[in-house]
Amino acid sequence: MVRVLLADDHTLVRAGLRKLLESIPDMDVVGEAGDGLELLELTEKLQPQLVLMDIAMPRLNGLETTGRLVKAWPDIRVLILSMHQNGEYVRQALRQGAVAYLLKDAAPLELELAIRAVLKGETYLSPAVSKGVVSDYVHRLRTEEEPADALTPRQREVLQLIATGQSTKEIARKLDLSIKTVETHRTQLMKQLDIHEIAGLVRFAIRAGLVSVAE
Repeated sequence: MVRVLLADDHTLVRAGLRKLLESIPDMDVVGEAGDGLELLELTEKLQPQLVLMDIAMPRLNGLETTGRLVKAWPDIRVLILSMHQNGEYVRQALRQGAVAYLLKDAAPLELELAIRAVLKGETYLSPAVSKGVVSDYVHRLRTEEEPADALTPRQREVLQLIATGQSTKEIARKLDLSIKTVETHRTQLMKQLDIHEIAGLVRFAIRAGLVSVAE
């Protein structure tokens, strides 16, 4: 049996959740809390494996409670149940350690799907929420400039060769440059990227996709 703890400041909501959970095989609702502080006290006493938690609660909200709970009991899986579809709430919940974010207007079947997913070690987001999170992530990828994007084509060439273990002399020969010019490029790269050792440049080049680990 999976020990489940509920946290919501509305008694009727908790009653509905309890009834729904008790209809799912292997679910055992061991307790209910009306706010975050009560939940933390019950968690220490009842040791649940799964917590279903609202965000808007008195005394200590669900986001702050999630952070404290996961820090103290990292093996407990936290599923956020919320009316808020706002992407910032979702990001905060995941940042605090929640493994699922489910909208309160979800179908009962979706709740069971979410629970089964998180118990297998997966992360679950309601489809409407997931779409917003992905869209926001794609937007940030397209608008945020990576440090590597600011490098000139020549700097990228020099960095790639440095990362593949080429000496200054070999780089100068391959790019038809003077040794002094290559050294200047290397110095500018270190200053621009705020990286002051060759090993650091190699790691940066790998992260930026300029070279692969195999190289």
